[in-house]
Amino acid sequence: MAANGVKSAVTSQAYLDGSQVKQTKSLISELCRLFYNLGWVSGTGGSITAKVHDDSVPKSEQLIIMSPSGVQKERMVEEDMYVLSSNGDILYTPLPKPYPHKPPKCSDCAPLFMKAYDKRNAGAVIHSHGMESCLVTMIDPLAKEFKITHMEMIKGIQGHGYYDELVVPIIENTAQERELTESLAAAIEAYPKTTAVLVRNHGIYVWGDSWINAKTQAECYHYLFEAAIKLHQLGLDWSTPNHGPKSQFQSQSQSQTKTTSPRCIVLDIEGTTTPISFVTDVLFPYARENVQKHLEETYDTESTQEDIKLLRAQVEDDLKNGVQNAVMIPSDEKGKEGVIGALVVNVEGMIKSDRKITSLKQLQGHIWKTGFEKNELKGVVFDDVPGSLQKWHSSGIKVYIYSSGSRLAQRLLFGYSNHGDLRPYLSGFFDTTVGNKKETKSYVEICESLGVHSQSDVLFVTDVYQEAIAAKTAGLEVIISVRPGNGQLPENHGFKTIKSFSEICV
Repeated sequence: MAANGVKSAVTSQAYLDGSQVKQTKSLISELCRLFYNLGWVSGTGGSITAKVHDDSVPKSEQLIIMSPSGVQKERMVEEDMYVLSSNGDILYTPLPKPYPHKPPKCSDCAPLFMKAYDKRNAGAVIHSHGMESCLVTMIDPLAKEFKITHMEMIKGIQGHGYYDELVVPIIENTAQERELTESLAAAIEAYPKTTAVLVRNHGIYVWGDSWINAKTQAECYHYLFEAAIKLHQLGLDWSTPNHGPKSQFQSQSQSQTKTTSPRCIVLDIEGTTTPISFVTDVLFPYARENVQKHLEETYDTESTQEDIKLLRAQVEDDLKNGVQNAVMIPSDEKGKEGVIGALVVNVEGMIKSDRKITSLKQLQGHIWKTGFEKNELKGVVFDDVPGSLQKWHSSGIKVYIYSSGSRLAQRLLFGYSNHGDLRPYLSGFFDTTVGNKKETKSYVEICESLGVHSQSDVLFVTDVYQEAIAAKTAGLEVIISVRPGNGQLPENHGFKTIKSFSEICV
């Protein structure tokens, strides 16, 4: 059906009176009663909107149901709902009710809801006045972001896992709801991964691709806000992996002073020794484009069968946990083609999600090995890296690599680099088999493997703030690498930063 035909069909009176529109109206009434009991929409505050799901209508053309403004949300019924076109035009206005009810008025949140629909292709948006979403923005009146990590409920937020740092932008409140529209739109643009925006001293906007997804995330956000408030009351830091007692890091100016020379230096790769773009624009695409060819050519080899075994175990776990894009891998009895086809689908999904898992990294390492050996790939390091590695090696300082890429991939990158074979200057390699890079215990394990007398004998250099926190908590000296293309660091992070290894004084 042509676009104009779709618009005409969904705006017809018959469609407006149809079961799908009625069901969505009823759903919003039910959700508002639920949210009232949770304290999210009390005092006529807050609102909710959802698209009328219809498989025969493109999502961008689906009608929008929106709750009214200034009414008792727990008492609303289907007839109180507004119906809007996909571009925000009001198609149905509820009839007035007698005193003491106010004349009907569409939600003051309407222009903000439309931004989430337009910019994120949302299927539903929830605006909550839950107290926890208000208080959490008041703990630090200058904060522009809410951040939390290492909490189970983070997994309920789209695109996030337990080890990830969840970042929610905070915008300043205004006297009128509609005046928030542009700042909310700017936050959505500035934070492409976020599914929520906090409004200081006010509440939160949460969206999802369906009402279920929006509701689930809203519940998880409120849980995390409440947890942060309680941790704050206990004097604990919710933003760090171990949620330990709050401590003030040295100011950046103080941390620039020279420390005792380390016995060992542990280097990250992406954003530290090597441009992030080399990994994202060269290595990842090469692995993705060659995974099927590699599996077909090496299927019966011992190393590939080991890779498949690891991937099977990972996919089975993913399926149990409802991981998106996970596809069941058939048994070997079903034939080589079926197994490879399913493996390719799973691996492509893992690469797209940039998952830091051993099974994926091991397979990628084997694919890259072929590329390096065929001279189709060449490792890239920053120009200051080779000289620094040679200097540290000559000074008797042992240098190690710790990366989410497999140890094989690490050796290949430095062995076939744009500055030649740099492996003679490196004493060893660590990957995720020692632990996640955002976990403190991983750095404790590394220090034990190195046999140092004290964790402070080890200097760790990384571009990732969460990794720096984890290593610092383990007792290591830490420097953050600031290279072109690296992510932005939090204000007042407290770590020494460098733009070149030549700035490291040892």
